[in-house]
Amino acid sequence: DQPKLKKGIYKHYKNKKLYEVQNVARHTESEEWVVIYKPLYKSDFADLDIRPYKMFFEKVKNPETGKLVSRFAYVRSKYKN
Repeated sequence: DQPKLKKGIYKHYKNKKLYEVQNVARHTESEEWVVIYKPLYKSDFADLDIRPYKMFFEKVKNPETGKLVSRFAYVRSKYKN
């Protein structure tokens, strides 16, 4: 089954940059679910990025505090109110 995804703006725990999460997709060979997201800053790489779903939402150790935090934290809807 397709995993649930809250579309919107997320912040990366380490670089503090914002990303727009657009959707999930399934890798056709491995059948692994991936998150499709767009950097909201000038990137020297691609216009869109993907990351395995489990990795996108996993808890990681914050290097500044040593506490477990979400790799990407939901900030808000794509649309500002």
